[in-house]
Amino acid sequence: MSEKNSIISIKKLLDVEVEKRNKLDEINLDKLDPILIAKRYNDPTISLICALFAYGNVKQIVKFLDSLDFSLLKKSDDDIKKTLSNHYYRFQKSEDVIALFIALKRLKKTTTLEDVFKQGYSDNFSVIDGINSLVSTIKDLNPHTTQGYNFLISKVTTKTKGAGALKRWMMYLRWMVRDDNIDMGLWDEIDKADLIMPLDTHTFKVGQKLGLLKRKTYDLEAAIELTNTLKTFDKNDPLKYDFAIYRLGQEKII
Repeated sequence: MSEKNSIISIKKLLDVEVEKRNKLDEINLDKLDPILIAKRYNDPTISLICALFAYGNVKQIVKFLDSLDFSLLKKSDDDIKKTLSNHYYRFQKSEDVIALFIALKRLKKTTTLEDVFKQGYSDNFSVIDGINSLVSTIKDLNPHTTQGYNFLISKVTTKTKGAGALKRWMMYLRWMVRDDNIDMGLWDEIDKADLIMPLDTHTFKVGQKLGLLKRKTYDLEAAIELTNTLKTFDKNDPLKYDFAIYRLGQEKII
């Protein structure tokens, strides 16, 4: 089979998977998927907390998120510190969880996550620049530096090769920008064509096996390469394939 015919057949496979899987209602989604916690509140700030903690064992992720009182985002610093004093998750101690809540509470008082994102995104329509704007703002609003907190928030990204794939941030943007049975579409001024794949081990390996990704290194450059390949399938909405590719890997179909 020629490379062109192979790509066409792979597109057909993925289009079928998208059609099948994107029709799933919430009952048929994995009940332990963090997006279901986010969709329960339908709020960009709560969704960001859900996305940033979405690493590790999915049962533990959901258990931790369910333990959080998101009404704290409207309360005093002292209330946040008192209520979250015993909350921790993997690399994040209670002080890190508290720092995030305080920073996001302060942000909500004067602006929105979408507006902060657009400050970086708008010049070159770069979601990486938009994420950098959010990371910088969150850190400026509540300066706090620990290894666990830096891992949670990420750092300003100035290169793509060898850089972290920003998977949790890219997943958050997918939730916010795309609007279908899976994603929430709470932001309406960001073009979904500019989104970058939330690259994890499943999408990375499936992308390679399907010939959609040639890069051997798991990094931001690989996420961009996979996204650009998927743009040849749908230039306006390349991330519509994300959930299907992820499930093909997670369910060991590919």
